Amino acid sequence: MSVELVAARCIVRPFVAADAPSIAAAANDRSIWLQLRDRFPHPCHLSDAEAWISRVGSLDPPQAFAIIVDGRAVGGVGLELMTDVNRRSAEIGYWLGTEHWGRGIATEAVALVSDWAFSAFGLVRILALPFAGNRASRRVLEKAGYALEGITRCSAVKDGALLDQCMYARVSSVAERFRQ
Repeated sequence: MSVELVAARCIVRPFVAADAPSIAAAANDRSIWLQLRDRFPHPCHLSDAEAWISRVGSLDPPQAFAIIVDGRAVGGVGLELMTDVNRRSAEIGYWLGTEHWGRGIATEAVALVSDWAFSAFGLVRILALPFAGNRASRRVLEKAGYALEGITRCSAVKDGALLDQCMYARVSSVAERFRQ
């Protein structure tokens, strides 16, 4: 399935092999790694980016997307589809190279992928779990239509620190109408 989502500041599309050098360069930043899950490598080498793209590139429909700015991959947005009783839900995660922070790019990318994912996967709920201290990421979610549902206390360990996470979610308009 070919997917290309376009906004004013970025394009979001599935990763391609040619994205590996720019993704490795943008991702190789400790300040990004500190806000993400440990499976996100640091340092991030070209081989890490190539392996990631190889793994996610075959998914159809796609679940991982490159954030493109000025023709270059500078970040990513991905979905983890849930199963069993949560099968109509997904978790969203995202990152953006530091040179592009504070420009609304991540907000646009998260909103684009969220809008697309509701229909593409028949989802009714998309959630995110940023670290509580990551105010910028929390603001991205709020601007993209996500609501804070609560704090999961002492729920993550990152770089040796025990952290709280915030539970954000966006529920589809179809689900909201169904509940009423």
